[in-house]
Amino acid sequence: MIDNNKLDPAKGFAPAASQLRWRRWRRPLLWGALVSLLLVAQSLLVGLTLSYEAARAQEQVEQAVTEVAARAKQLGGRELQGLQSLLWESAQAPRWHADAAELLRRARSLLRIEYRDANRSVVAAEDSPYAPPLFSQISREQMQLETELACVAALRQGAQLYSRSYFVPLAGGEGLEVVDLCLPRLRAGEVESFIVATVGLRQLLEEAVPGELARGHEISFVEGDGTRLARTGLTRGAGFYVAERLVDLPGLTLQLRGNSAAGQPKLIPNLTTALVLGLSLMLFAVVLLLARDVRRRAYAEAALAEALAFRQAMENSLITGLRARDMDGNITYVNPAFCTIVGFTPEELLAQPIPPYWPPEFVAEYQRRHAERRQRRDLAPEQRQGFETVFMRRSGERFPVLIFEAPLKNAQGEQTGWMSAVLDVSAQRRVEELSRQQQDRLQATARLATVGEMASLLSHELNQPLSAIASYATASLNLVTREANDPQTPAMVRQALTRIAEQAERAGRVIKSVHDFVRRRDQAREVIGVEQLFDAVLPLVRLQARKSGARIDVELPDPAPRVRCDRTMVEQVLLNLSRNGIQAMEPATPLAERVLTLRVTQASPRWVSIAVIDRGPGIAPGVAKQLFTPFFTTRSEGMGLGLSLCRTVIEQHGGAMDFESRSEAGPQGGTGTEFRFTLPSDSMAAEENR
Repeated sequence: MIDNNKLDPAKGFAPAASQLRWRRWRRPLLWGALVSLLLVAQSLLVGLTLSYEAARAQEQVEQAVTEVAARAKQLGGRELQGLQSLLWESAQAPRWHADAAELLRRARSLLRIEYRDANRSVVAAEDSPYAPPLFSQISREQMQLETELACVAALRQGAQLYSRSYFVPLAGGEGLEVVDLCLPRLRAGEVESFIVATVGLRQLLEEAVPGELARGHEISFVEGDGTRLARTGLTRGAGFYVAERLVDLPGLTLQLRGNSAAGQPKLIPNLTTALVLGLSLMLFAVVLLLARDVRRRAYAEAALAEALAFRQAMENSLITGLRARDMDGNITYVNPAFCTIVGFTPEELLAQPIPPYWPPEFVAEYQRRHAERRQRRDLAPEQRQGFETVFMRRSGERFPVLIFEAPLKNAQGEQTGWMSAVLDVSAQRRVEELSRQQQDRLQATARLATVGEMASLLSHELNQPLSAIASYATASLNLVTREANDPQTPAMVRQALTRIAEQAERAGRVIKSVHDFVRRRDQAREVIGVEQLFDAVLPLVRLQARKSGARIDVELPDPAPRVRCDRTMVEQVLLNLSRNGIQAMEPATPLAERVLTLRVTQASPRWVSIAVIDRGPGIAPGVAKQLFTPFFTTRSEGMGLGLSLCRTVIEQHGGAMDFESRSEAGPQGGTGTEFRFTLPSDSMAAEENR
């Protein structure tokens, strides 16, 4: 939601602008920091994984070299034990050669065993069956310097010692790197003989290296300067993971080097690193999706803020009150227009069990109505179309309001309350009452104007009964004074008095009909027969008809229908339409064709149609468009209110009024106009009462 205080000119725009700039840059900075941290963390994770894998490979090489060194030393000790058993046998003994050959078969690393005398001269010798004879290319005497040194040192120390390694060439240009193990035999401090065993370094390695290590490593003996003396292994070492160990033998120290076949670590050396990289990529993908979602969320929040600001501005500009209520009837939202209507603040209205704008005398009724609505949930059609009720302002004034309600639903489609639009119709009701009063005055004025126009006709009509009354009265007096003894006089006097009473009643009816028509009274609708309406207006209509020479035809069904109406108002409508029809026939219609027809038909079970038909010239199209416009008239002496008031009266009864030009066939046919209107029948009134 946008803070309106930040847009207040009196408080300045600088804070709002700085905050907006900070909000604009804050999100990219935070996302940049997050992505940077993720990159650093993932890089470190991948680096640590690679370092772990490298350390693990290096550890495997060192473990392999340590294992080979231990096995080589173990093999050297085993060979020493076998040679010591030969040391105490004589070379001339038949078993010496057999035992030496057996030892050579068991120990593949031993290539030659020699029996030497005290002067270190070779007395007997046996070669390994697994290798060609060593000294076939160069004699033994030419290659025993290292052996002599080892035997001298062994004699001096009184222990078995190994010589330094030396190279023995073989046939085909090949050769072997070997060492000699010299075992002196002493008796009483004097040397008797020596056993010299030649050990092949390559054979020693092959016997010391297991097959699984040979498949993934290159194992070799090297000198201090790195010169390789012997090697074994099914693959060449890559030179990346290298480990060295010293193999300490009596009188000799060999440097053992292990070289793994695994080269420089790749980006994905194994499954672990692949999983780490895969998870890292997935994490980046999730971060990108999250960033996309957050970006959309930011756009949605901005759009929502704009929509809320637009809605708030729209609601603040409305003059219609808006009210939201929950299912318990508590108010959850009101707009400023609603507060203005009832005169209470939002704080006084929200979450109140009984709204303060309910009149105390209507609280029970309103609570009952809300309980029925809550049980029904769905609003009735008339409520959706709007219903009228009464509210109370803070001052205690009661005023009418028109309410339109609709269900208030959440995102899941469940109803959580009602949203109401409230219209204050008090001013409209005052205008309607003033309009009704003015209309009553206009109707009374129209009635008076009508009576004024008919004054001359009334004087002529009243002269006849008055003259008759005078004549009958004179005749009665004469009969009483002159013929008192005549037995027929009382009967003649009674007959004359009867005629006087009839003529007086006739004059009274004429005066009463005019008086009832002009007299103002409150509207009171009643059920009445149509013939009674005609009987009330026909005396006045016939006055106008006799003056213009017109004839009145009344067409009533038998029995005549009954209608529910305001008798005085409908009589005025009939009188106005009849007078208009008679006046329309005066200028151009021949005297013999001046017929005004009053026709009643049962249009439907609920409505009765009444028609007033003349044989005048009809209504021009230009006049027809303005016929029901107030104060529009085609006569200089007219006021232009008759037809307008007639339509208003009929519409107030729920009916309708229209007209059409007619053309009648036959020898007396001609043009004319038919005005017809409908009134509710007695059956419709009975249904409303039920």
